[in-house]
Amino acid sequence: QVQLVESGGGLVQAGGSLRLSCAASGRTFSSYAMGWFRQAPGKEREFVAAIGRRGTYYGDPVKGRFTISRDNAKNTVYLQMNSLKPEDTAVYYCAADATGWGSSRGIDYNYWGQGTQVTVSS
Repeated sequence: QVQLVESGGGLVQAGGSLRLSCAASGRTFSSYAMGWFRQAPGKEREFVAAIGRRGTYYGDPVKGRFTISRDNAKNTVYLQMNSLKPEDTAVYYCAADATGWGSSRGIDYNYWGQGTQVTVSS
């Protein structure tokens, strides 16, 4: 069982930056692939980024602006978000994939956090 807790969300002006963190419980964190997803009101959940055996990869809307990284010693995955846009406003969720491969599909993830709100004002 893995528990995930996101933090770092908030209100930021367009063009600004935020760094989200996701702290994981458990001793096998390093073997998991980790992903970030987001969901805006009235929209479907959207893949943001993942890090795992495939390396790192990103959804098209955030390529070049967001960076995913992890610190296995701290059981934490990060999402650095730069050049934020109003359309980035959403609840951001981290997720863990026990296979270690990672995926852009939410169905492939076994564990999810509760989410953290990111609001970008214009």
